[in-house]
Amino acid sequence: MNTRQQQLEAFNRLLDIMDDLRSNCPWDKKQTFESLRHLTIEETYELGDAILNNDLQEIKKELGDLLLHIVFYAKIGSETSAFDMADVCNDICDKLIHRHPHIYSDVVVADEEEVKQNWEKLKLKEGKKSVLEGVPKSLPALVKASRIQDKVKGVGFDWEEPHQVWDKVQEELQELQDEVAIGNQDKIEAEFGDVLFSMINYARFLKVNPEDALERTNKKFMKRFMYLESKASELGKPLMDMTLAEMDVFWNEAKKL
Repeated sequence: MNTRQQQLEAFNRLLDIMDDLRSNCPWDKKQTFESLRHLTIEETYELGDAILNNDLQEIKKELGDLLLHIVFYAKIGSETSAFDMADVCNDICDKLIHRHPHIYSDVVVADEEEVKQNWEKLKLKEGKKSVLEGVPKSLPALVKASRIQDKVKGVGFDWEEPHQVWDKVQEELQELQDEVAIGNQDKIEAEFGDVLFSMINYARFLKVNPEDALERTNKKFMKRFMYLESKASELGKPLMDMTLAEMDVFWNEAKKL
């Protein structure tokens, strides 16, 4: 692996290239925080895909793309003297030191859970009015639910045993079925949301990342359905002309692969 000096030289090279692009490239010169935002989100999802696929070369590539965006934002910030790359690095370093008193001070912790609890308490001492302030509003709903539950757990608002959470899931399922029987669409949606929220909570107790679990199922379904499509194509028969029984034959084949 590279030495620390080589790592610093590589980072300095990236900063130099960013200076060149911002000065000389018509596209790079036009970019703003707002214009880069959606691209950054896209790059983050691409990194997430690479991680789920356990593709180390792709992870390296996507990390580079994301790092470029961070450097880009810092460069734009420096142009109005708001902040530069050093400010970004120093701010995160100061925050990490402050929020890890068990490393940089004399605080003693027993385990990971105490670290998380201390982290949330320190954030409240820093002036945050709610532990939920750190949950981005623009997060996808499933990810947001996970973060909300992690946050409140950090201050002790949580179930004690997994079976309690499962009981809650069952309770929410029954309430959903009750509303389905009545037929009030607004209440059905509300209860369906409660079911999902409870399932995400249960996933946490099972030490399952619900986002990863769902994406894994998405990939599995897509793979099987594409197998079904390929078999239909071999037969020269459009899927719309096949019965469900015919489709099930190939679907079950795909499951065995």
